[in-house]
Amino acid sequence: MTPEEQIATMKKAITQAIKVMGDRFGSTEADVAKAIDELKSSVQTAPAAAAQPPQGQTARA
Repeated sequence: MTPEEQIATMKKAITQAIKVMGDRFGSTEADVAKAIDELKSSVQTAPAAAAQPPQGQTARA
């Protein structure tokens, strides 16, 4: 997944979570749980991409 795709996925998850959590009367607990799970999954793949050193540089131990 490219960084741009990752950002788009994270933005979508954040927007959905705000929508669901802002509509407490129209959203079920399952909707909230699903939104939280999507947020977690969108963030978990981000550190792996960020941990890679920029091109042309080597990682230092």
